Amino acid sequence: MPFGSVTLNDGNKMPAIAFGTGSVNKGKDVSQICRQAIESGFSHIDTAQAYGTEVTVGQAIQESGLPRSDLYITSKYASGEIQMSVRASLFQLKLQYLDLYLVHTPQFAPDIEAAWKQFERIKDDGLAKSIGVSNFNLEQLQTLVKSARILPSVNQISFNPYNYARKKDLLEYSAKHGIVTEAYSSLVPITRYPGGPVDAPVAAAAKRLGISATQVIMLWVKSKGAVIVTTSSSKAHLEEYMQVGDLPPLTDEEITAIDTAGANGPPSAIARHGKKVSRSTAAPAAVGAALLFLVYMFWLMPCHHIQAVAI
Repeated sequence: MPFGSVTLNDGNKMPAIAFGTGSVNKGKDVSQICRQAIESGFSHIDTAQAYGTEVTVGQAIQESGLPRSDLYITSKYASGEIQMSVRASLFQLKLQYLDLYLVHTPQFAPDIEAAWKQFERIKDDGLAKSIGVSNFNLEQLQTLVKSARILPSVNQISFNPYNYARKKDLLEYSAKHGIVTEAYSSLVPITRYPGGPVDAPVAAAAKRLGISATQVIMLWVKSKGAVIVTTSSSKAHLEEYMQVGDLPPLTDEEITAIDTAGANGPPSAIARHGKKVSRSTAAPAAVGAALLFLVYMFWLMPCHHIQAVAI
């Protein structure tokens, strides 16, 4: 069964899992992997002006043969006059409207109050059914909410067990105002930080449920009320992700164990190779080792060789 949907604060519904076309896909032809995602059950496709994927996402939408109402399309503003930019995105995608249009990052809209008025106009004009933001921290979101006539429906952020403790207040504030959190890069405990403290509680939950570690982390994201944004060029992985919609939830104890382990932070590069070096001491240790190496080279090598030693 599909993941289902969440209801946004403007009354519109958004699928609870999205296929992302950023990350390693930036600037590439994503038509084939988008079609594959749609065939695997994804109805929500996430693109952006900055990704350079809008044209080929549009191609995949056309080639899917599905009615427009069966797909949910998100894009994001990066640069240029906002009204022209959203129309350019629609032209690239060959669409009449977006389901969701986001400010990609606060850095792209330094005068957020003025920019948001343009976003509100986009919603008023029907060019996007819902509007929101991405990569906003708590202070930035609070500033926007104070001046907004239409509240943002979504804040799309990097979110995983290793940064949850730092972002808990942001999630709580968003929930208070009905702003849905979309989570990207949630699988970094597996893809970027294997061997970290989160591995043990994730493995225990995976064993109990007979599922993969990837699926456990996605269940953890769901437990926080967040919508998942993920990607893969592998159909098997996409099907694995979609199966999460059918899985029972994690227990409260499993969620707490992952939260607690994640609060320790990810392992350092040195720790991942078998040495228990804290993140705070890893950098000084590396500098010290480099200096010792240079001293060693100075005393043992002829002077004309020292010129080849790069710092």
